[in-house]
Amino acid sequence: MEQRRPEPPKGPIGPPPSWRPPAPPAPSIPTGQRPAATASRPGARRAEPKPSSARDWLARAEPAKVWATEKLAAAREAAAKRSASGSSGSRSPRSATWRRWGKLSAKVALVGFLTLALIGSVTAIVAYNRISVPDPNAAFEVETSFVYYSNGKTELGRYQDGDQNRIKLEADEIPETVKHAVVAAEDRTFYENSGVDVKGILRAAFSNTTEGTSGGASTITQQYVKNYYLSSERSYSRKLKEAVIALKLTRQKSKDQILTDYLNTIYFNRGAYGIEAAAKAYFAKPTKDLSLQETAALAAILNNPAGFDPASAKFRGAEKLLGRYQYVLSGMVDLGYLKQADADKVKGALPKFPEKTVPSRLGGQRGHALTMIKAELLGLTDARGKPLFTEEKIDSGGLRITATLSPKVMKASASAAKTVKPKNRKAYVKGDPEQKNALHVATASVDVGSGALLGFYGGQDYLDSQHNWAATGGHAGSTMKVFATAAAIDKGYSLKSTWAGDSPFTTYAGSEVVNEGEQAGIADGMDYGRHITMLKAMEQSVNTAYIDMTESMGGPQAGRKAIYDTAVAAGLAPAKPNPKFPGIPSTTTDFDHKTDDRIALGRANVSPINLANAYATIANGGYRHDVHVVKKVRDRAGNVLYSWNGRKNGRHAISEDVAADVTYAMQGVVQSGSGQKAQTIGHPVAGKTGTATCGESQHVCTSWFAGFTPQVATAVRYSRGNGEGKLDGGWMPSYFGADYPTETWAAIMGKAMEGKDVESFPEPVYVDGQDPESGHEAHLIAPPPPPEGEGDEEGEEDCDPIAEFFGACDGGDGGGDGDEGNGDGWGDGGRPGRGGD
Repeated sequence: MEQRRPEPPKGPIGPPPSWRPPAPPAPSIPTGQRPAATASRPGARRAEPKPSSARDWLARAEPAKVWATEKLAAAREAAAKRSASGSSGSRSPRSATWRRWGKLSAKVALVGFLTLALIGSVTAIVAYNRISVPDPNAAFEVETSFVYYSNGKTELGRYQDGDQNRIKLEADEIPETVKHAVVAAEDRTFYENSGVDVKGILRAAFSNTTEGTSGGASTITQQYVKNYYLSSERSYSRKLKEAVIALKLTRQKSKDQILTDYLNTIYFNRGAYGIEAAAKAYFAKPTKDLSLQETAALAAILNNPAGFDPASAKFRGAEKLLGRYQYVLSGMVDLGYLKQADADKVKGALPKFPEKTVPSRLGGQRGHALTMIKAELLGLTDARGKPLFTEEKIDSGGLRITATLSPKVMKASASAAKTVKPKNRKAYVKGDPEQKNALHVATASVDVGSGALLGFYGGQDYLDSQHNWAATGGHAGSTMKVFATAAAIDKGYSLKSTWAGDSPFTTYAGSEVVNEGEQAGIADGMDYGRHITMLKAMEQSVNTAYIDMTESMGGPQAGRKAIYDTAVAAGLAPAKPNPKFPGIPSTTTDFDHKTDDRIALGRANVSPINLANAYATIANGGYRHDVHVVKKVRDRAGNVLYSWNGRKNGRHAISEDVAADVTYAMQGVVQSGSGQKAQTIGHPVAGKTGTATCGESQHVCTSWFAGFTPQVATAVRYSRGNGEGKLDGGWMPSYFGADYPTETWAAIMGKAMEGKDVESFPEPVYVDGQDPESGHEAHLIAPPPPPEGEGDEEGEEDCDPIAEFFGACDGGDGGGDGDEGNGDGWGDGGRPGRGGD
């Protein structure tokens, strides 16, 4: 009998249709990696944050699948209606066949779409795991460095990398109104979305495909990712990276931090990156001071920076900007950030945009100042000798640099240089490539107690010429006699010691030196007497006396070396760079004590900055501070990176008693000599005029006055062309240091001393050591008795030609100051100069 196998049970095998596999357990997220909770905003609508992951991303893609299915069903329904309307009511076998093919095609399309969606989901999972958050773009790590005047508040200038103006703010430095306006303008679901708006992306993709447009659907997080980590490349791969990084950043950073970073990096046009730079570029104020109108306007401009900038050539018009501005305000109302009544008050009109100015970052004296400041920063080193700052750090490190410069003294210097000079002479002559007819008025003011450069004038606008004449050497002339006086007293002589005053004087080398006077018709210069005191020699700036002095300090070579060493110790830069004796600039050309037998007459090319600092040392009792222009450097967080150390950089250069006696001698120049116009400032003044000559023709090429009060030292120099152009011969109404230079000095110091106490100089000590050589004793002076019967009935003395020429007969200013030209042109074999100081 045939055995039959049991029949298999009928019906479906497996779980019932309603059964679904259990959901996989949710991924565990370490506590330290959970996203920080976002602080709630008053009135803002937002969902509770949820952990974001690749599975979560797939879940968020589910609505897209539903949307696609609905679209496909709608399309089939529309096709069915068209088919029904076109039929006569009877169905032929052919139409039935088409219907079957249509159903089959729809099923195939749906399966294809779902397959593609699955592939896309798998791709998304792989991309999420493989794409990491890259390093930021180097350009967005750049931040502008700011330079401030000595008060630490007034901006002097800034250093930045190219045209990118970037100023970073912390989250608590950005007003809530600004954050609300930007969210309303750029991403109203910012606080709810996970960094990516899936619906928005699909909607934009569908519109771009069907309508041929090129719109975007980036959230604030995606915009930040594109700017800070990626690029503006238009590709699907970049968009995929952008979405994945945005998802990851949302897990790593709080919403408030992302928004802050976005506001610090987004571009607003006008070269402004970030809200702080934009606030200053558009409304000339910091972010914290923006009004509601100004805030909404800047948020509106983000949508199209060039098109919505009223000062841009691509401006789309006030009407379109107003529409976007109103869109921002309405969004703030909808999100609960702003009351409707407050919005209604400002929605009718845009804020007033100040007229766009184009202030040059380097115009005027800014460029000269910033150049000096950067040079000093680059020269600073730590204890190991390594540079404290690089050029990259200065230009893009977000430093906060406080300079020593005073806005009051800088303004006074520029004003005096422009207004006192002859009206027919210009600092820069257009159409004159070599600037042969340009008059350079260079000034420098130094704080006596610290060596800080308080102010300067570089000779012309930096945009016209980058040559800073305040930091450029020029023949010092008789201003060098101050250091010869200090050296002689230090060697053992005194203010009462006597020196040869007759002209000419034959040097040890056999050449002749003459005093001033040829302009008055006196051959070979004026005689002051066979023996004159050091006080008289300084007051009248007697050339022969200072050559005699130089050669009497233990021999000519020893005397020249003593003058050189004294000048360098006080503040003049040496002939070769020496870190122990810095200056601005670091060297003095034509400063050679080995070969220059007229070193006391000022052939050396000295800058006004260094001369002012050297005179400040004398005013400070012989205690020197290195001249400097950087006071303090901080990073953007306020940490001090560098601070000037006065004790470390100060030392005794000249004996205090010697400095007191030299100061006393210099007071005589102002009280009775060529510097009398300096008395107008109402403070005790000590100073020295000077002129120097150049070339074979021995024309006057520099004219000086340098002097000080107990608090401030200032030097002023007039020169022409390349620094050795001719000032005399009618080119200037007066080339004497007693006139234009002293008047310029008084104009600067009058302002610089405002508000300062009137202080007195120390009394002279009359230091009297052992004379290195005999023949200079005080008793050698034997003044002759006045001739009997001479003079008029009122006791007035007759006026000699020299006194008449220099205006001493009637108390007038005269055409000169009783000083000499100082023959700095000896390098070409010419005779000493014969101009007056």
